[in-house]
Amino acid sequence: MANGGCLWCFALSLSLIISILGLGQSVELAFTAEPSDEVAVPGEPVTLLCSADGIQPITITWRKNGAPLWDEGNVFPLPNGSFYIPFFHVNKDDGTSDQGEYDCVAQNRFGTVVSRKARVQAAVISDFHIYPQDATLEEGGVARFQCQINGLPEPDIVWERSGEIIDTENPRYTLLPTGVLQITALQADDAGTFRCVASNAAGVKYSPEAVLTVTGPHYTGYKDPMILVGPENLTKTIHQTAILECMATGNPRPIVSWSRLDGRPIGVEGIQVLGTGNLMISDLTVHHSGIYVCAANKPGTRVRRTAQGRLVVQAPAEFVQHPQSISRPVGTTAIFTCLAQGEPPPQITWLKNGQELEPRGHIKLKNNNSSLTISGISQEDEAIYQCIAQNSAGSSQASARLSVIWAEGLPGAPQDVTATTISSTSIQVSWKEPMENTQEIIGYVVHIRKTEDPVQMEYQEAVSKDTFQQSVTDLEPSTSYIFYIKAYTSRGASKTSASVVQSTLGEVPAVPSLYIKVLNSTAIQAAWEPSIKLGQNEGFKLYYRKVPQPDYTGPMLLPSNVTAYNICQLDPLVVYEVKLLAFNQHGDGNSTVRFVYLKEASARAGDEQRAKSSTTGIIIGIHIGVTCIIFCVLFLMFGYRGRLMKCKASQDQMSAPQVVGGVNGRISHQNAQNGATLIDNNVSELKGKVGDLNEMEHLFPHSPRHRSE
Repeated sequence: MANGGCLWCFALSLSLIISILGLGQSVELAFTAEPSDEVAVPGEPVTLLCSADGIQPITITWRKNGAPLWDEGNVFPLPNGSFYIPFFHVNKDDGTSDQGEYDCVAQNRFGTVVSRKARVQAAVISDFHIYPQDATLEEGGVARFQCQINGLPEPDIVWERSGEIIDTENPRYTLLPTGVLQITALQADDAGTFRCVASNAAGVKYSPEAVLTVTGPHYTGYKDPMILVGPENLTKTIHQTAILECMATGNPRPIVSWSRLDGRPIGVEGIQVLGTGNLMISDLTVHHSGIYVCAANKPGTRVRRTAQGRLVVQAPAEFVQHPQSISRPVGTTAIFTCLAQGEPPPQITWLKNGQELEPRGHIKLKNNNSSLTISGISQEDEAIYQCIAQNSAGSSQASARLSVIWAEGLPGAPQDVTATTISSTSIQVSWKEPMENTQEIIGYVVHIRKTEDPVQMEYQEAVSKDTFQQSVTDLEPSTSYIFYIKAYTSRGASKTSASVVQSTLGEVPAVPSLYIKVLNSTAIQAAWEPSIKLGQNEGFKLYYRKVPQPDYTGPMLLPSNVTAYNICQLDPLVVYEVKLLAFNQHGDGNSTVRFVYLKEASARAGDEQRAKSSTTGIIIGIHIGVTCIIFCVLFLMFGYRGRLMKCKASQDQMSAPQVVGGVNGRISHQNAQNGATLIDNNVSELKGKVGDLNEMEHLFPHSPRHRSE
C-alpha cells in the first residue's frame, strides 16, 4: 500500500512538472497555417488565415507592407489568428488601399516568428491587346486566330463564330488555353465572323470581330512542309500546364513530331497532343525544363522543317534541412544550418525574433547564408531564429530556438585586463580573478586575434587557474591584436572580460642572402634572393671597398624589388669586400659580407674555359677517329665483295661458250645475269676457295704483295 502511494505521488508530481514546463504540447513556436496570395473583388470580403502552435500564451498580430495593423473597424483580426476584411477596397476615401503584402507575427515568451508574405490584389481585366484579324484563305488550308488579354485572375477565353460558341467537338477546330484558335482542312462553311470572349471575377470582355473568307483551291500540287507558328519560350511553375504550339502546312499534309534538343525522351505521363501537333504538358516538374523541337515532316521522305522553343519550369523554395532548436551554455558557440532548394536557387535570409539579422561581431553567416554561427553566446542571444528561403516562384520559412543556459554560481568576468608589448613578436596579457564565484574555476582562456581579422580567425591559449598573466608569442611585428579573457568551471564559462588592444613592436629586416658572380676581370655582380623571412623591408643598401682600406663606396640604395646589382671598373689585382643589408622604418638590419679577388677568380674561370675547350677538342678528335675507322672497314668490306664478284665472273667466262656478236665480244646479258646470280648464291663456296694463297695471288694480281715487289 505504501509503495502504491509513493508511485501515485510520483506520477502526480511528474504530471505537474510536465504541465508546468509545457512538455505535453509542442514546445517550439511554429505556424500551422499561413496566409496565401489572394485576388479580391472590390466590395467583397477577404479572409487571410494564420494560426500558430507552441507554449501558450501565443499572441498573433498582423502587418501590412511591414507596418503593424490594428483593429480599425473596417479590418480586424479574428480570435483564431486570421485576418478579416469585410469590404475590400481598391481606393479608400483617405487615399489608402486594401491591396498590399500581408504577414502575421506569432509571439510567446520564448520569441517571435513571422509568416510568409501574402500578396492581396484586386481582380481586374484589361482590354484585348491582341485580337483576331480578317483573313482570306484557300479551301483545304489552315487558319489561325489569336487573342491575348491581361487580368487577375487569369481570364478564361472562349471563341464565337457568327455569334455562336464554337463547337469544340469538331476535330478540325482546336482551342488552346493560350487564346489561340486553329482550324485545319478549311471548308467553305467555315467562313464567318470570329471573336473571343474573356471573363474573370472582374467582368467580361469581347474582342473585335474578324472575318474569315474561304476561297476555292488554286493550287493542288506539291508544297514543301512549312511551319506557320512554332513554339514560344515559356516560363512556368511546377504543377502548372505548358502548351507548346506548332502549326504546319504543306501538300501532302506534313506529320508533326516533337523531340528534345538534348536527346532526352519527352515521356508519356502528363503529355497530350492537341489538334494536329500542339504539345501540352500537365503537372510540370523541373525535369520538364529544356528546349523542345517541333518538326514538320513530309510523309515518306526525309524532308522536314523545324522550330524550337525553350521551356523553363521554376520551383518554389523548399527546405532540404531545417534548422534545429538547441540549448547552449553562456560563452559557447551555436550553429544553425538551413539548406533549401528550388529553381532558380533560392536566396536565404535570417530573422531574429522577427527582425532581419545582420552579420556583426560574434554573429556570422557562411555558405551563402545557409549556416548561422553565434560564438561567445550571451543571454541576449536567446531568441527564435528564422530561415527564410525565397526565389521568384515562392518562399518558405523555418524556425529554431536558441536557449541560453546560465548556471547559477558561474564566475563573473575576469577583471583589469591589460596587455604590454614585450618585443616585435610577443605581448604579455595580465588580468585579475573575477569578483565572485571563483571557487570552482579550473582555468582561464586567453582569446587572441588580429584587429583586422574576422572573429572566426580567433585562437585561444589556456592557462591554469593560478596564473594571471600569459606571454603570447609568435606574433607578427608591427601588428595590432585584440585580447580578452574567460574563466572556466566544470559547469561552463564566465562572462567575457573587457577587450584590450595592443600592438607588437616593429623590427629591422633579417639578414639577406648574398652571392657574388665575376663577370670579367673588372666587374662583378652582387645578387640576392627576395624572401618573406626578411620581414617588412623598404629596400637594400649595398657597399663595397678595397681590402684593407677602411672606407666603403656606398651605400647604393636599391628598392625592395631589385635583386641584383653590377659593380664595374674594379682593380683586378685587389681583394674586394662586398656588404649588403636590408632596411625599413625601424632601421638597418644585419649585413651579409662576401670577399672576392678578381685576378684569382678570372684565372680560375679561364682555366675552366680552357679545360672545357680541351675536353671539347678531345671529344671532337675521338669522333673523327671513330668515323675514319668505320669508313675504312666499310671500304674494305665492299672492296672484298667486288673482287669476289669479278673472280667468279672470270671463271664463268672461261667455262662458258663465247657468243659472237656485239661490240668487243661481250657475253650476253642473260649470261651476265646468271653470273651475278651465281655470285650471290655461292658466296660461301668462294670463301672456301680463297683460303689457298696461290689461288688468291692468281685471282688478285694487284695484291699488296705484288705492289711491294
